Amino acid sequence: MSDATYPENLRYTSDHEWVSEAGEGIVRVGITHYAQEALGDVVYVSLPAVGDTVEPGDSCGEVESTKSVSDLYAPLGGTITAVNDALEGTPELVNSDPYEQGWMYELQLADGADTSSLLDAAAYQTEIG
Repeated sequence: MSDATYPENLRYTSDHEWVSEAGEGIVRVGITHYAQEALGDVVYVSLPAVGDTVEPGDSCGEVESTKSVSDLYAPLGGTITAVNDALEGTPELVNSDPYEQGWMYELQLADGADTSSLLDAAAYQTEIG
């Protein structure tokens, strides 16, 4: 896979989510190229509500495609500060631009939480084969 498929500046989870630093203890979360490709055409995205508190590994939404429904899992603990409202009307952004316009939500990290426990691009690519 090319570096563009799995950007080096992001961190990844074994649940196929990516995390980017958005500044001031906030991270932006979405699903990876691998995940959107495996899902097929995304037709609906259910996101957490702003203000929801999540723990690492919590199910906090769903992505529905023409093939299946998959849960979204919180990569880190914290409080949801924003959701990508554009996905309500155009869920296909998850397929066409998973790392930019297809982001899912932003999370204010809980005290002590950081992205260092997540996979880097090389480790994620090794994990998915």
